[in-house]
Amino acid sequence: MHERVSTGIPGLDELIQGGFLKGSVNLISGGTGTGKTIFCLQYIWHGLTKGENGVYITLEQEPEDLIEDGKFFGWDFEKYIKEGKCIIEYLSTWEFEELPMIVLDRIKTIKAERFVLDTLSLVCSSMEPARLRSEISEFFRKLRHSGATSLLTSEIPEGSKALSTFGIEEFVADGVIVLNYLEFVAGGSPRSLIIRKMRRTKHGSDIYPIE
Repeated sequence: MHERVSTGIPGLDELIQGGFLKGSVNLISGGTGTGKTIFCLQYIWHGLTKGENGVYITLEQEPEDLIEDGKFFGWDFEKYIKEGKCIIEYLSTWEFEELPMIVLDRIKTIKAERFVLDTLSLVCSSMEPARLRSEISEFFRKLRHSGATSLLTSEIPEGSKALSTFGIEEFVADGVIVLNYLEFVAGGSPRSLIIRKMRRTKHGSDIYPIE
């Protein structure tokens, strides 16, 4: 039996045999407004409440904004940051080359069991196309050996049927969850998810609404 890490997303654990595979690297893909950041914040928060330290690296938003977003849902990240159990950090574009080293250092520093990178798309856009797959593969390999279970977000252009920004990331990841925003939904949540891939896991294949 493979060890699982609870997602913290209501109803999702039941669809993937109890959670993400421990130590796996999972892609959370979707367009603008589909809830990728909140999904990942909720994943980190759920871990903190279970005694699992977490690292959240953002390449676009200020940590203060993410902390405020969390407060809207009643998630007090500041408490855990002060206790040394959580890191929410912004990295600028010039640090991309050093990203793997920085990420592994942060995970090691607080013995994090959960890791988020938001967004992988920016990292990939800074790489040479010819080396993209090999560099992503090496980065993912290091994450799998870090001791943390990782979520990485990927932007999908609106209307696209792609699973990631560059069409490579999903082949290297252990799991792929695509978030969608459905317009003109009456009487229900406009947001939904599809589990497109989850290694060593029996998973649902329908479109599932999420709050």
